[in-house]
Amino acid sequence: MRRSILAAASAAVLSLSAIAPAAARDVSCRLDFDMAGWSVLYKTASGTGRISCDNGQAMAVRIEARGGGLSVGKSEIRGGRGEFSGVRGIAEALGTYVAAEAHAGAVKSSKAQVMTKGEVSLALAGTGEGWDLGVAFGAFTIEAR
Repeated sequence: MRRSILAAASAAVLSLSAIAPAAARDVSCRLDFDMAGWSVLYKTASGTGRISCDNGQAMAVRIEARGGGLSVGKSEIRGGRGEFSGVRGIAEALGTYVAAEAHAGAVKSSKAQVMTKGEVSLALAGTGEGWDLGVAFGAFTIEAR
């Protein structure tokens, strides 16, 4: 009897492990965005974008950057792009990232920045117009639209 109980328990464990989902793999997600903003000690920028992932998930998003530091300027980025790492689904791309940057530009300028939110990282790159100079620290927030 004891053997039959052990055999039944073993069979139950094996059948449950067969239907349990496999370990989630990292998903490749990308952010395409446009944003504009200004800074005079306090830095603010906002815009819209779209996150798309290689697993077929996609979402329209609103983005905001807020922070402070020794910064002055006005800028606009059109056709910016971001690459997420460490995400298992599109929902993990949403939230607030910690950002730090040094920037300088006039008329046509380029910008690249890497930020993090726990184990998730976001690398941004874009070109735009405007002028800016300074060092700023703050938050970059992505929300569903």
